[in-house]
Amino acid sequence: MQIIKPDINLDFVGKRRLAVVFSAVLILIGMVSLIVKGGPNYGIDFAGGSLVQVKFAEKTSAKDIKAALKDLDLRGLTVQQFGDEANEFLLRAQESNSELEGLGQAVSGALDAAYGPGQAEIRRVEMVGPQVGKDLRKKGLLAILYAMIGILIYVTWRFEFRFAVGAILALVHDVLITLGVFSLSGKEIDLPIIAAFLAIIGYSLNDTIIVYDRIRENQGKYAKQGLDFLINRSINETLSRTLLTSGTTLLVVLALFIFGGGVIHNFAFALLIGVLIGTFSSIFVASPLLIFWENYRVRAKAKAKA
Repeated sequence: MQIIKPDINLDFVGKRRLAVVFSAVLILIGMVSLIVKGGPNYGIDFAGGSLVQVKFAEKTSAKDIKAALKDLDLRGLTVQQFGDEANEFLLRAQESNSELEGLGQAVSGALDAAYGPGQAEIRRVEMVGPQVGKDLRKKGLLAILYAMIGILIYVTWRFEFRFAVGAILALVHDVLITLGVFSLSGKEIDLPIIAAFLAIIGYSLNDTIIVYDRIRENQGKYAKQGLDFLINRSINETLSRTLLTSGTTLLVVLALFIFGGGVIHNFAFALLIGVLIGTFSSIFVASPLLIFWENYRVRAKAKAKA
């Protein structure tokens, strides 16, 4: 099935500088947000602390919930609406020690006293120590780093080192933009989001490899017409496949985002942004980077001769 004719000739390579400016602006905005906020907004998995998910029979407000729990003296208590329902909330506190093993019962008792018996249902209680959270954060970052190193080795072996550099920079581009969007939107980074980042890396790499494979196939056919034409022709020939794959994936991810509920909302959001940015980078970042690499190499040789 093809939605775009294989002989289409859109000038993607000619727009590469505009694409670089667009990507640079997105990354810069995200980095500024991270700096201003002092880093990512880590979830309980990484930051440590206690979390209680509560569902109320009637609508209430965060202010009223805090007032009901004031006697528990929970340090750093925050109350956040959870999911699409106005009567479900997440309660977060900095404490996570053994003294809070009965936190669920204590919160339930305080809410029953304020709202009446059976009006508040404790749906989830989680506790993570600060040292455990730090260890999980480190392992999550290492997982992404090891994935990048493995991809660098694989693409170098399968193609050439310059292709591997282009693929890695495109993947870093995708992760940084997704991370920046999370910072701007105030969403938390936890273990499921690290899994989403790894899924984004795999998805984006798959699209990039398809384009790289077509570039390699076309090297003999279009060698005399220059690298710009070769890369642009290869992107156009794989464009139908790229859009079909991205479109069907987006439909699934969008369904998860809309109907999946609060538990996987952030995970689906990360995939949604990642698929969009990954498709963009496969077309406008990974392959055109080969041209910047080649132009740099030519200038360096000319400078050396001079």
